[in-house]
Amino acid sequence: MSAEEFREETGVSRETLERLVSYAALLRRWNKAVNLVGPSTIRDLWARHMLDSAQLLPLAPEDAKDWFDLGSGAGFPGLVVAILAMEAAPDLRVTLVESDRRKAAFLLEAARTAGVSVQVRAERLEDLPDACADVVSARALAPLKDLLPWSGRLIRPGGVALFPKGRQGREELDAAAGVWPFAPEILPSRVDPDSMILRFRTGGST
Repeated sequence: MSAEEFREETGVSRETLERLVSYAALLRRWNKAVNLVGPSTIRDLWARHMLDSAQLLPLAPEDAKDWFDLGSGAGFPGLVVAILAMEAAPDLRVTLVESDRRKAAFLLEAARTAGVSVQVRAERLEDLPDACADVVSARALAPLKDLLPWSGRLIRPGGVALFPKGRQGREELDAAAGVWPFAPEILPSRVDPDSMILRFRTGGST
């Protein structure tokens, strides 16, 4: 997938695409020195990473104000969400949580390059405040049995957790049985028919 094909698939504006292109160019440069994404996946950056991240934004509650992306790494999905939200959800505040300081430095530079306002927190998940988020996301950070307790503490009533998962998603669901009080929604991925997005809701209005 090319940048233009991404634009056709998502319907983003030219301005938003330019921000994403700037971000992508920086990622390619930094990836030579800092292991942000696997070298084999960067060749398919627009589908494998950009589109995979972009598909999460429409799954958040419309009135969401605070989105926390855990283990942001290269900025997927959090930085992509923040760039798209500039037009699609301008009231949304995105926080990128990344304990690796080299990756956190990349996120700060990538946000500056893309011209998007985000908060980058170079700290451990255990140090985040309770009930700080309406949306929590994480991509390739940890198994569900670990993600769910962390997320449950962070999400406000009426919020959601969004976790893109690959073929191992159903196995992780089985391993995490009973950890979350409500059944998750299993949504299809727009990128890979063998992948899925798991949406966990909390109690309260949505």
